[in-house]
Amino acid sequence: MAQLWGGRFTKETDKLVYNFNASISFDRKFYRQDIEGSKAHVKMLAKQKILTEEEKEQILQGLESILRDVENGTLQITEEYEDIHSFVEANLIDRIGDAGKKLHTGRSRNDQVALDMKLYTRDEIVEMDGLVKKLLDTLLKMMKEHIGTYMPGFTHLQKAQPITLAHHLGAYFEMFKRDRQRLKDIYHRMNYCPLGSGALAGTTYPLDREYTAELMGFDGPTWNSMDSVADRDYVIELLSALSTIMMHLSRFCEEIIIWNTNEYRFVEIDDAYSTGSSIMPQKKNPDIAELVRGKTGRVYGALTSILTTMKGLPLAYNKDMQEDKELTFDAIDTTKGCLALFTGMISTMKFRKDVMENSAKNGFTNATDAADYLVNHGVPFRDAHGIVGRLVLYCIDKNISLDDMSLEEYKAISPVFEDDIYEAISMKTCVEKRQTIGAPSEESMKKVIAINEAYLKEYPAMHTEQ
Repeated sequence: MAQLWGGRFTKETDKLVYNFNASISFDRKFYRQDIEGSKAHVKMLAKQKILTEEEKEQILQGLESILRDVENGTLQITEEYEDIHSFVEANLIDRIGDAGKKLHTGRSRNDQVALDMKLYTRDEIVEMDGLVKKLLDTLLKMMKEHIGTYMPGFTHLQKAQPITLAHHLGAYFEMFKRDRQRLKDIYHRMNYCPLGSGALAGTTYPLDREYTAELMGFDGPTWNSMDSVADRDYVIELLSALSTIMMHLSRFCEEIIIWNTNEYRFVEIDDAYSTGSSIMPQKKNPDIAELVRGKTGRVYGALTSILTTMKGLPLAYNKDMQEDKELTFDAIDTTKGCLALFTGMISTMKFRKDVMENSAKNGFTNATDAADYLVNHGVPFRDAHGIVGRLVLYCIDKNISLDDMSLEEYKAISPVFEDDIYEAISMKTCVEKRQTIGAPSEESMKKVIAINEAYLKEYPAMHTEQ
C-alpha cells in the first residue's frame, strides 16, 4: 500500500478500511492536473530558493517522464496507490531519488486535491462551452433555413397562435446562450489558485502564491487558506449549470418526441439517431431523445448529492469532500455526451413543412387574428371574442378550419366580415404582422439572427487562460 502518512501509525491499515478510504479508482483522472500543479509548485520553490535549480530540473524531468509514460501506456495507474498524489510522488522518488522527496515541501494533500479538482473542473468547463457553442451554431443555421416554416405555437400543449420553426428554435437558442454565460461566469469566479494554503493554515515556507497562480493561468491566489481547502462551491455551481443545460435539452427532446409521433408527424428523425422495435416492424423510436430526457435525472442526482454532502461540514477539510468527484465526473461525461448526440440528432432531422403549416391552420391558431380583424372594423374586443368563439364552434361541428369557411358562412355569424378576412387570417399575415423585436415575423427574426451571429463571433469557444 503506497501512502504518504505512515509515520504516526504503528499498525497496518486494515485492507477494507484502506480500500474504503482510497480514491485512486476515480481520482486517477487527475494525473495531468496533478503533474501540472506539481510542476508549477516546484518552479515556485526554486524561485524562492527553497529548492536548488538542479533539484528543480531533476523533479521537472521526472514529472515529465511520468506524464509521458502514463500517456503512452507504459506506466499504469494501479490501485496499489491510495490516490493520484501518492502515485505521482512514489513514482517520482523511484525515478530520481531523494530530490523527489522534496516535491511536497510547503503543500498538503488538502490544497493539492483542491487544486487538482479546480484544474480538472476548469478544463471541463472549456470543453463544455465548446459543445454548447457547437449546438448554438447548429441552431442558428436551422433558424436561417426555417424563417418561413409555419407551425403552431403552443401554451398548455394546446395550439395557440401561429409561429415559425425559426422562432421556436430561437427560444432554445436563448436558453443555451444563457447556459454558456453561466459556464463563463463559473470559470471566472472559480479561477483562483488554492495551492499554498497547506492543510488549512498556510505554511511557514516563504511561498510566492501569486507566481504559482500565474504559472497555471489563474487570476490570482485564494485569499483564505481555510476556505481554499474547504470550498466546493464551484463544483456545486457547475453541477447546477449542467442540470440547467440538461433541463433545456430534456425540454427540447420532449418536443421532438411529441413531434415524432404519428399524431403530429412534424419531424423525421434520421435512422442513425433512432431504433426499431423487436416485434413491431412499423416502429421508429426516438431513442436518443428519450435517453437524453432520461439522463437528466442522473445529473440532477449529482447536484443533490454534493449539496447534501456539503451541508453540514465544519471548516476546514473533511474526508466527506472526497465524495465531490465520482458523481461530478459522471455528470460531466453525461452532459457532454448528451450535447454531442443531441446536436447530431437535430442537425440531421427532416421537418415536414406542409404538415406543420396544416397543423397550425387546423388548430385555429389564427382565431386571435380573426378577432383582431373585427376589432379593426369597429367591433368591441369582448364582442369580437364571442363572435370568433362561435366561428370556432361552427368549424368544429363541420370539421373544417377558419380558412375553409365561405364568406356567406362568415357573414351568417357576423355581417362585418368581408373578402379581406382570408388574407387577414392567412398564416403569412398572422406571422408577419407580429413585428416587435422577439416576435416571429421575418423582419424580426432576421434582426435576431443577426444579433445571434454577432454574439457567436464575439464569443468564440472558451480556452484555458494559460
